[in-house]
This record gives sequence, C-alpha cells and structure tokens, in this order.
Amino acid sequence: MRLFFITLLLAPLAAMALDLTERQRADIEARIKPFSEVCVAGEPCSGGGDMAASSGRSGEDVYNGACMACHSAGIAGAPKVGDQVAWAARIGKGMDALYDSGINGVAGSGMIAKGGCADCSDDEIRLAVDFMVESSR
Repeated sequence: MRLFFITLLLAPLAAMALDLTERQRADIEARIKPFSEVCVAGEPCSGGGDMAASSGRSGEDVYNGACMACHSAGIAGAPKVGDQVAWAARIGKGMDALYDSGINGVAGSGMIAKGGCADCSDDEIRLAVDFMVESSR
C-alpha cells in the first residue's frame, strides 16, 4: 500500500522528466555531475585544466542551462529575453556593464553572480549576455 502511494506521488515527476529535450537532459546532467574526481597514480584520469573554459558551450546553451530560469519569466525583476523595453536602458549602459552584472551579479537584486552557474566561465557568461541582448533588440 505504501509503495502505491509513493508511486502515485512520483508519477507526475516522472511525466515531467519525459518532456525534456535531449539538450535539457544533458544540461541537467552537467549541472549535477560531481565537481571533482579522484585520480589514482598509474591509472588514466580525465580531469585537469579549466573544464568550464573549454566546454564549448554557446551563449544560447548557457542561457538555456542557467539564465532561462529567471530571464524567460521575469523572475525577481529579471528582464525577459525579447522584451525590448525592459532591455533598452540596460543595453544603453553598454556591454561592459551588462557583462559585469552577469559575472558579478547586481547588489540589491535577485541577480546573483553568474546567475548561479558555478561551472560557467566568465567568457561563457559574456556569450550568454550577448545572446540575451541580441534576442532583445
């Protein structure tokens, strides 16, 4: 009986998981992967180097993986991507100001450093900002 209720509770979650695209699944797997690994002397080890800097993610990939959560719905005052009015004043401040906001966050707002994307490099955040700006002109 208890298993029945657990199944009943988990079924909607499983249904939501089925609606994900392959790219969304890959982004989720990348976000929840372990942040390090143990390498044993004499055995091959895949680590090393700045993995985020060499990830090859596009601005759209970073947006879909991290920024979209707030910037698609305007959560916590985030300007919605595509909303030209909301972005106009921000774009007017210049790209360097937008990059700084994306990388370091905005004090007193819901915008945290790198939008919470701990494994994103500064360059990847710049690409995501470029994507959002180009989509909002």
